[in-house]
Amino acid sequence: MTESVTFKDPQGVKPDIILTTPDIPKDLPDRENRTDHIPSGDDYYVDLGMQYKLASLEQVRRSHFTESPLHLALRGHMGTGKDHDLEQFAAKLKTPYYRIPLTGEVRDITLIGSVKLHGDGMGGTESRWEDGDITRALRGPAIVNLSELNAAGAETLFALHGLLDRHRALELPTGEMVRLRDDVRIFGTLNPTDLRDYAGTQTLNKAFADRWIIWEKLFPSGDEIDLMLERRHPTMDPEMRDLLSKLAVEINTSFTSVDSRTRVETPMSLRSVLDRYPAGLRMYATAKDPMRSAWQEFVLPHIDPHDNDHYETVWSAVVRVGPARPPFAD
Repeated sequence: MTESVTFKDPQGVKPDIILTTPDIPKDLPDRENRTDHIPSGDDYYVDLGMQYKLASLEQVRRSHFTESPLHLALRGHMGTGKDHDLEQFAAKLKTPYYRIPLTGEVRDITLIGSVKLHGDGMGGTESRWEDGDITRALRGPAIVNLSELNAAGAETLFALHGLLDRHRALELPTGEMVRLRDDVRIFGTLNPTDLRDYAGTQTLNKAFADRWIIWEKLFPSGDEIDLMLERRHPTMDPEMRDLLSKLAVEINTSFTSVDSRTRVETPMSLRSVLDRYPAGLRMYATAKDPMRSAWQEFVLPHIDPHDNDHYETVWSAVVRVGPARPPFAD
């Protein structure tokens, strides 16, 4: 059933955006499976403005660019929350969400489909077309996330060109044209192409890159990390929460530095900050210095060995000795 969803500007400056959710037709052959792909809302998700920005683009698409290809890719370093933003946008719009990783192992037949042999029940076989991942997603309302765009092979990219330009369709080997529906949106995510060790990534083919709007997704600020931690771990000691936020900001400032003398090669991702480190604090709650123990066991093992010195320098400058009390009030 179609509903209205309101997106609010986190800054409270711009007007609310009201969008309707798509209707999932009852006669879709895979309706049950498609509704199972509607993600759940994350109670701990903190919208730093991306949801409103995505809704703004969607409003423009629906009002003025219904026939134009406006596909959006979020570019950012590991652990900045790109895929999570898109998943939660789908959750709010109650739209089936398909995340399709475009790794170097993915081939065009995986995405588009192929003819396969099946038993005919009489001792023989018959050939049948089977949709690939993206073809299946395109057959009904969907938000499609082609993640790791710049890890895909050339044959995969060329197979998608017609879908992403004004042609707006995939032509299957069977001759069928699977056209881009009005209730399907295609997104992508990618890591920056620089000196970082993102194995398997490459600079996007210029013709392929030109088919996308590309927005940068940055690491959150200290206040934003603090807000995330407070929502996810409300009983965490406020001083430890503040110190953890400062550690992440200092490490990630070094990670994004253009100065090779101060730059580290491993960020402190949101996975470390919001999940692993708090787990370490609970595990070492009775230790003499819970923050230090969690740092040694849940953060340092993830970094490159040559980053150790800088990580320890940041630790000494920000924390040195953590509070000697239980990390959580519960």
